[in-house]
Amino acid sequence: MTIHIANAPCSWGVDDPDNPHLPPWSQVLREAAAAGYASIELGPWRYLPTQADELCAALRQHGLSLVAGTIFDDLVSETNFARIVELTHNICRNLSHVPSARKIAGSRYPAPYLVIIDFGNPQRAKFAGHSQRAPRLSDADWQRMIGHINTISDIAWRQYGVRPVIHPHAGGSIEFADEIARLAAQIPHQTAGLCLDTGHLYYSGMDPLTWLDKYFDRIDYLHFKDVDAAVFRRVLASGVDFFSACAEGVMCPLGQGAIDYPALQAFLRERGYQGWITIEQERDPRNAQGSLRDVSESLRYLQSVGFKQETAV
Repeated sequence: MTIHIANAPCSWGVDDPDNPHLPPWSQVLREAAAAGYASIELGPWRYLPTQADELCAALRQHGLSLVAGTIFDDLVSETNFARIVELTHNICRNLSHVPSARKIAGSRYPAPYLVIIDFGNPQRAKFAGHSQRAPRLSDADWQRMIGHINTISDIAWRQYGVRPVIHPHAGGSIEFADEIARLAAQIPHQTAGLCLDTGHLYYSGMDPLTWLDKYFDRIDYLHFKDVDAAVFRRVLASGVDFFSACAEGVMCPLGQGAIDYPALQAFLRERGYQGWITIEQERDPRNAQGSLRDVSESLRYLQSVGFKQETAV
């Protein structure tokens, strides 16, 4: 089993490029490299440099490559979709012109990836983790979202050679078991893969190992997080939204939370997973001073439970 491990700017609290408290992007790249990572995600568009030559120079300075870019936006409304299409072109154009994460022999679809996440419905964000209370999309809204995902997946793959992967996300319109099943039934693997996230599965009431097993043949890329069980129980009981929960520390370094990573390592080894894993730990960017410590600890922990890290770009 060949495992390559990356990180992402969200581990430094970078989710909204307009947040005034974000750490400098140069700090994120410097600390990711110092912690031992060979690759990183692009993060929200406009956080890292948007000019390909400037981005190339920054990545090379720190010995880093890009493993993925992310669409994290409202994928449902028609009025927002022209902006989503433009964003898809911008992200995929950069991914196709900068150092990309190492291609892994045996992986179905190698990096780079376009991670597709619906997020933007305040009611869904409010009821993250509450399957029985979260309102589902109407059939018309769901089908419109599926059409939008198909369109941007086609752009990413056919025009740029970037593999699209759909990421069920706490607080988005694709979060719970019924929604993942419906999505998988409507979008074939040849159109887009899945990026399952252990932390979001747990947050949304699903056992990560069970769901990685259920959809293993659809998984092209993985996200690893850990969840502090005590904080998780408290934030669900208090009804705070997902990002407020992250600011309260619901996500913690790998090995310090509720998710059984030794069992996941044994499962992935048995199934012969060949691909990239990106560690994430959402936080308030005002707490980014703890990021280097945490991303270093998460990588050390994975290595300690048998995840062999391949570090070359």
